[in-house]
Amino acid sequence: MAALRLSRPSLLPISSFLSSTRLSHRAFPTTNNTCYSRTFSITAKMSSGRTVTLNTGHKIPQIGYGTWQAGPGEVGAGVYEALKIGYRHLDLAKVYANQKEVGEGIKKALAEVPGLKREDIFITSKLWNSSHAPEDVAPALDDTLEELGLDYLDLYLIHWPVAFAPGNGLFPKNAEGTETLLNKNVSIVQTWKAVTELPKSKARSVGVSNFTIENLEAIIEATGVVPAANQVERHPRLPDYPLIEYCQKKGIVITAYSAFGNNSSGIPLLVNTPEVQAVAESLSKKQGKTVTPAQVILAWSQIGGHTVIPKSVTKARIAENFQEVDLDDEAVAALAKLGETPKRFNIPFNYKPRWNINLWNTEDEQPAANKVIVKLPWSRMD
Repeated sequence: MAALRLSRPSLLPISSFLSSTRLSHRAFPTTNNTCYSRTFSITAKMSSGRTVTLNTGHKIPQIGYGTWQAGPGEVGAGVYEALKIGYRHLDLAKVYANQKEVGEGIKKALAEVPGLKREDIFITSKLWNSSHAPEDVAPALDDTLEELGLDYLDLYLIHWPVAFAPGNGLFPKNAEGTETLLNKNVSIVQTWKAVTELPKSKARSVGVSNFTIENLEAIIEATGVVPAANQVERHPRLPDYPLIEYCQKKGIVITAYSAFGNNSSGIPLLVNTPEVQAVAESLSKKQGKTVTPAQVILAWSQIGGHTVIPKSVTKARIAENFQEVDLDDEAVAALAKLGETPKRFNIPFNYKPRWNINLWNTEDEQPAANKVIVKLPWSRMD
């Protein structure tokens, strides 16, 4: 498995590009027309059984089974099939509204898969936006455990650095139904403090999702506790090297979601792009076996010891996503070109109903009226 060696930031001209047989030294642009450098071993292998060690000492499998948008009657069977095939990492969330069925799939697998024990499975779930008030954090975890029928989670994440108004369901809306109501009386520092105080008997490791460098710096500075993981949208169109380098330096493991893109964006999925399909076709010829575009994306996502959580409810694709694939230097270079025109598929400001908040300062988010509440100026709780 190729390991990502992120060097200390150094300033290079945009045109800087060096390569050799085993190593590729590339540069990624910053806003001041300079570049940070990054060096990585260029041959990457998709992981079907390897793990990454979190800063808590616990090990998380590199490839997991995602449950987002997995519907009723499908997700339980998908979880069971994934565990039967060999997946040992499940990614869940309260807002997916399927945790009870996921729990049933886990229970079935524990009963029927020979030798499988609860401690063999790394299970992640997430705190939803409507439970960000400090007093709501522990009850939200208990609710998730009850839905799953489990005693503990291996990793519990703050799903978004956004608090919703409490008491009106998972997506409280304004009178017109056009916007999701935000809670402007809770900061991410307050929520993170409450998460770090959860008993380790119920949440063995804690982390965040969709947090920027600025968000991470704020919660670490305020609490002294470094998140074990940061789950973010990441794929060849959105490599986000500055965030990767920051997390590597801090010992925060990256988990990639939406590795293939997002059907709701109106933009073709990455697996359907000519560039990725060409890489898959080339590797298939070189390796004498079928390499799919999905396998190419998943192998890329794991370069550097990152984790990734593809979702499928089709048995064949669940198995396909778990197969090992090697990427050579030519494949990595071709995929790197996609990142020259970055694209983020998941922007809550574009959701319906809209989240009226600017999270990443993209062009789409410029009209947003709100930003992430890092600290409350009038509160001593931060």
